[in-house]
Amino acid sequence: MPARRDFLATLASVAGLAAIDLARPVEALAESNSSAWDMAWLDQLKGKNRQVFDIAHLDKALLVPTNYLDAAQEVYGYSYPDVNAVIGIAGAGFPINAGDALYAKYEIGRRWEVKDPATGQWATKNIFLEGTPMRNKVIGVKPLMARGAIFWQCNNALNGITAEIAADTKQPFDQLKAELVAGLNPGVKVVVAHTYMIGQAQQHGCTYEQV
Repeated sequence: MPARRDFLATLASVAGLAAIDLARPVEALAESNSSAWDMAWLDQLKGKNRQVFDIAHLDKALLVPTNYLDAAQEVYGYSYPDVNAVIGIAGAGFPINAGDALYAKYEIGRRWEVKDPATGQWATKNIFLEGTPMRNKVIGVKPLMARGAIFWQCNNALNGITAEIAADTKQPFDQLKAELVAGLNPGVKVVVAHTYMIGQAQQHGCTYEQV
């Protein structure tokens, strides 16, 4: 019996240590990850109207959020911060977020089949950045940002883009990834995962629309 009691006591002790050892890494991971991604901007979404736009195609991608902001202004007189537009971009919409330097160096226009309407050739600069007349409106990244719109870039998609370009250009992944992040349009938020942020935006009061 003493041997059995000793065995059970030892087993309980080991189990307790295992539970402690397992708990510590989880807590440490949660603490270390708590500041790895900027999530504070979600708390700034306090408009009376809020919507997240899931960009799945480039065609007229920025016209829809422009129409949304225009309608809020026309119906209720809302402008930022009373209306919030969040434009979520993963892989298909990457050319919207890519800066001119990335276009020129990595042939973003050719890779995503984006043509410059002024030349009819593959775009060598971001044609979405400045305002472009469309349907009697001015459509573009900067005009939307001026109205409080927030743009994000999915990190998972960016990893895939980095891997593809790195394979083509024979560059180290980490070096190229850092260059792509630095080359995004000013103000773009790199987020942990597009799918997760869609949910987070909705939890912060945003309705959802796929474009």
